[in-house]
Amino acid sequence: MAASDDMPETQPKGWTPADSLGHGALKGIKVLDLSRILAGPTCTQLLGDLGAHVLKVENPKTGGDDTRQWGPPYVSDADGNRSDLSAYFMAANRNKRSIALDIATVEGQDIIRRLAAEADILVENFKPGGLAKYGLDYASLRADFPQLIYCSISGYGQTGPNSSKPGYDLMAQGYGGIMSLTGDPEGQPVKAGVGIADVMCGMYATIGILAALHHKEKTREGQQIDLALVDAQVAWLINEGVAYLNTGQNPTRRGNEHPSIVPYGLYETSDAHVILAVGNDSQFRRFMEFLSLEGLAEDPRFASNPARLQFRDALNDILIPALKRFTMDEVIAGMETRKVPAGPVQTLDRVFASDQVAAREMAIEMQSSAGPVQLLGNPLNFSRTPVTYRMAPPQCGSDTQEILSSDTPFAER
Repeated sequence: MAASDDMPETQPKGWTPADSLGHGALKGIKVLDLSRILAGPTCTQLLGDLGAHVLKVENPKTGGDDTRQWGPPYVSDADGNRSDLSAYFMAANRNKRSIALDIATVEGQDIIRRLAAEADILVENFKPGGLAKYGLDYASLRADFPQLIYCSISGYGQTGPNSSKPGYDLMAQGYGGIMSLTGDPEGQPVKAGVGIADVMCGMYATIGILAALHHKEKTREGQQIDLALVDAQVAWLINEGVAYLNTGQNPTRRGNEHPSIVPYGLYETSDAHVILAVGNDSQFRRFMEFLSLEGLAEDPRFASNPARLQFRDALNDILIPALKRFTMDEVIAGMETRKVPAGPVQTLDRVFASDQVAAREMAIEMQSSAGPVQLLGNPLNFSRTPVTYRMAPPQCGSDTQEILSSDTPFAER
């Protein structure tokens, strides 16, 4: 169907059509967020970006979410005073309102139950059984709120011999195997540079919640989602995990090289490193043409990817000195001309100065109670129900009075 005036093919994130849902596809969905640190907040921020109204519950005795203290850097107010808005906290807590509440008290528990009565979704990441003593676990709430979708995120899950153990991203990366695959072959196992196990767990949580919402729409029935940080990490071992299951052989660390494709990795040029991702034999022939090594494309050791895998070291012995005859820009330009994937390793200053990041709106500014803050954009682009950036990350408890005094605490803002 051709695009028309009321159905454009593509629109930027900030665009809102007259007949759209205004706040996104999840407008009207109410989320009670009892999570902290990264996995749960990543999930609830995604739901908030999609239009859901999120109330974040924070413990006033500890100063709120743990990550409020995980700095520097912090945002300073107009007088130069440090706020509780650390960069770490802000990365996963926009589009939420904050209520400071001590759930260890009867009053706090009563308020949570009142909010749960209105909520569609509750997200928590206490240790299994941690909320039972307050009467706020799924079994306690299910009888009174059968339509509630209750997402429980923990280190190892609600069952299993490790269920009582706490979980952090680094532990999950180690226990779940990804660290054994990452790093220099002769060096130590290495974690990813960011909390990727937490982030992936938050994304799985979002997918599970959306599926549970669909089920609830059809049946008016809520349910519990039991999600473990380690389970999510094991799931994204992808090809390496499946290869082990089918061979029984532990994969070895290969640094920046690929277990199944050659050449595919990081190479030195005369002035910088360059990434090459030569994914098939025709690309390899064009790559060899650029290096003036056309004969290698016909060499039986290198003519096919399975052969190149077998003779990986021999090929690298040729490629490494050959690439050092060129600058990084020369290699990238030569590969782009020949339609062979290649690119730079950019530092963050170059990433956020790039025209591509600007065009895709992947860096945004919002006005917080402490002043303007710079945040990462949401990568989702919708033609009819765009993501919205309605509320900057809140300071701890900044919305407590408004929420508690309102007859409609989940009212849209």
